[in-house]
Amino acid sequence: MEVQVAPLRSWEDFFPGSDRFARPDFKDISKWNNRVVNNLLYYQTNYLMVAAVVVAIVGFLSPLNMLIGGTVVVLVFLGFVWVSHNKDILRRMKKQYPTTFVIVIMLSSYFLISYLGDVMVFMFGITLPLLLMFIHASLRLRSIKNKLENKKEEIGLKKTPMGIILDALEQQEDSINKLADYISKVKE
Repeated sequence: MEVQVAPLRSWEDFFPGSDRFARPDFKDISKWNNRVVNNLLYYQTNYLMVAAVVVAIVGFLSPLNMLIGGTVVVLVFLGFVWVSHNKDILRRMKKQYPTTFVIVIMLSSYFLISYLGDVMVFMFGITLPLLLMFIHASLRLRSIKNKLENKKEEIGLKKTPMGIILDALEQQEDSINKLADYISKVKE
């Protein structure tokens, strides 16, 4: 299946006003995770643009350190994904605690970057965009359009870059399994 880039959502949709933002239910981690995953899929191009602006600014101020920092994070992420596919304990951790998995990746990257170079580049150029994405995805309430677009991604009608990353973090399998269970129940 061909990878499609999700459309850039309007600023009014991305930041519609305080009435479309709410604190997540910290007691229901599954519901919070679902909100984050759905918002990451729906607003992925907007998040990419925000991250690109931050990375461009930091990259302009310190290009070599930004290149080293980005390379380290990508290599650490790919290494953790590869290891987690081959080790059951890491695979379960990644699936049950995706935020912890990402934090471990970021801390590992932080220590490698502090050994290699400038930590501030890591903090502002890599961690800040991820933190902004996570905060927005956690607080932004989903709309009907958001839910419909995400269902297309979940059932495989469309494949996007964020969908590929979330698949690597095993955050979409449950939704597909729930849909398959629902369809089998309907058939009965």
